[in-house]
Amino acid sequence: MQASNAVIKGSLGCDLQRNRSFGQFNKRSLSVKTLYLRDSTSSSVSRFSSLHMGAEFSSGRGKVETMFRSSAKPRFVKVQASGGDIEDLVVPTPQGKSSGTVLPYVGVACLGAILFGYHLGVVNGALEYLAKDLGIVENTVLQGWIVSTLLAGATVGSFTGGTLADKFGRTRTFQLDAVPLAVGAFLCATAQSVQTMIIGRLLAGIGIGISSALVPLYISEISPTEIRGALGSVNQLFICIGILAALVAGLPLAGNPLWWRTMFGVAVVPSILLALGMAFAPESPRWLFQQGRTSEAETAIKTLWGKERVAEVMHELRAGSQGSTEPEAGWLDLFSSRYWKVVSVGAALFLFQQLAGINAVVYYSTSVFRSAGIASDVAASALVGASNVFGTTVASSLMDKQGRKSLLMISFSGMAASMLLLSLSFTWKVLAPYSGTLAVLGTVLYVLSFSLGAGPVPALLLSEIFPSRIRAKAVALSLGMHWVSNFVIGISLFLLL
Repeated sequence: MQASNAVIKGSLGCDLQRNRSFGQFNKRSLSVKTLYLRDSTSSSVSRFSSLHMGAEFSSGRGKVETMFRSSAKPRFVKVQASGGDIEDLVVPTPQGKSSGTVLPYVGVACLGAILFGYHLGVVNGALEYLAKDLGIVENTVLQGWIVSTLLAGATVGSFTGGTLADKFGRTRTFQLDAVPLAVGAFLCATAQSVQTMIIGRLLAGIGIGISSALVPLYISEISPTEIRGALGSVNQLFICIGILAALVAGLPLAGNPLWWRTMFGVAVVPSILLALGMAFAPESPRWLFQQGRTSEAETAIKTLWGKERVAEVMHELRAGSQGSTEPEAGWLDLFSSRYWKVVSVGAALFLFQQLAGINAVVYYSTSVFRSAGIASDVAASALVGASNVFGTTVASSLMDKQGRKSLLMISFSGMAASMLLLSLSFTWKVLAPYSGTLAVLGTVLYVLSFSLGAGPVPALLLSEIFPSRIRAKAVALSLGMHWVSNFVIGISLFLLL
């Protein structure tokens, strides 16, 4: 819009769409009854009636007041939904080169994402060797518990991570999270009994459960508006890199059966680096502002985005704090008639993500390739991990172009076709001579399809479909569904194998 000052006032009837590319969630038009426009170079006022505009706000009927200021200041859109939820949206404005530095602190936070992926994938190649070392080769139940205890711990961590972050702050919670991550890795590396191994996996699971909620939260709160979307996909990418690192770390196992201890032990290093890095990282300006620590929030903004943006960002935070007067929603509110549909969508996204079987590949691809006669089974698993990283990188560039819904449809369709190919390679006698090659091909295509949509999209959608009032608890519930289903699938598939 060319006007430097414009005030839009009107009575609006709307059922608004949280994300235009994900389905048709309450898609309606935004009807503006009366619009007053004053141009900075003209004193004339133009009146428009019944102007229809598409919008991406939260669902409900409400009133919208929009103010467009000069290019040096942010532009705000406030939406008040029928139930009292108020969403403050900031329309980004072009900025000059910032004197702040965000990327190093995003990198430090992503150590948590790398550890998330590493602890998930490390058991893939190491399980056979640690089972021999601990004397449980014939006990598949205990082997299953070693795999799945991590997921049980992650379930606990995912429900507590948000509470800890709100109470102690983001950076302090990262430092606290480094303790179970490091101690868990150390216990696994030095375990002389199954009990010690399970305790170590449980602690590591609590750690990755906390980081699964904390890493994307911190990144979103320290990232400038204009690059927040791009940095938001970094979390999933580094999880995939962590899984790939775990699979590559298993390559020396064939020549050194005790190498599995080193595989678990190296996870102590990034855990310590995470704690040290967060000692120097700025706290989230949003959290500091919410705690009434305004001067510290300004200092953090200056470090992250530059001193020239302090006034702008503080104005955004003050505008956001003037939102809904309703208290934060309780757990039972998630199941009220007002919210249960959207909460069900968030939980179902993660449930179907896990039912599609991705973690069966993450945990057991080496065993599957070995049964298919692949000589270099660990190397084949590393190839699968590389395809995961590649697909996630591609998905990051397609997310805003193709839309969430289309990527999900393509992803699940590709996964179904790939699993059909994999199953036929083991059941059709005519394909028996090629079963090894087809098993690797089917698995690589499956993981590639997963990483294009089913992997990154659900986590991204959570922040887009949940109203502010229920967002923290609804995200925790959805992540809890992820870890519970992951746990059940992990231990069940192991018993079947």
